[in-house]
Amino acid sequence: MTTLASTISEGFRARRSIRALTNETKISDARIEELVSDVTLHTPSPFNVQSGRLVVLLKEEHQRLWDIAYEAASASVPQGVFEKMYKPRIAAFRAGYGTVLFYEDPVPFKALEEKWPMLTQKFPEWSQHSSGMHQFALWTLLEAEGLGCSLQHYNPLIDSPVSEQWGIPQEWRLQAQLVFGKPAGPPMEKTFEPLEQRVFIHGK
Repeated sequence: MTTLASTISEGFRARRSIRALTNETKISDARIEELVSDVTLHTPSPFNVQSGRLVVLLKEEHQRLWDIAYEAASASVPQGVFEKMYKPRIAAFRAGYGTVLFYEDPVPFKALEEKWPMLTQKFPEWSQHSSGMHQFALWTLLEAEGLGCSLQHYNPLIDSPVSEQWGIPQEWRLQAQLVFGKPAGPPMEKTFEPLEQRVFIHGK
């Protein structure tokens, strides 16, 4: 019997990194917006502070993002490294349909810092935990809809020009970029370390 838990678990197992993408999509832009909105509304955050900010770039806007990444990397990365690694990877990301930028807004934490000063040092860490959940949830949902995705981290290399291009507040902290599109190749190979070295259960 199929249960909700088994369906969700199947989504987790199917989620993989796919970097070979085309600029097509199997779902509508409206459906993409719906999934992003659901994840934004229902992903946990510390003290329900709701600090996650998701910026969705589609089509030409998505391409502009990776043009910016190309320009930033070519100007700051050693030429040999750029030609061998950054240039082909950025071209592959640009070939996709869209990118979701995951930000964390530190402003909502100000009230918490006043109320819970003894926890102030932990808030940045917990903020990243929440962003990670946003990333994993949306990645899984987009894969379940037939899209290929890969999670990238071109921050802080692109932070300033991206903020300027799309009017993003400077205080928002860019955490990751989820690239997606129609798969044009198989997922990356995935191997697993032994579970007995990673999962420990007491009392069963």
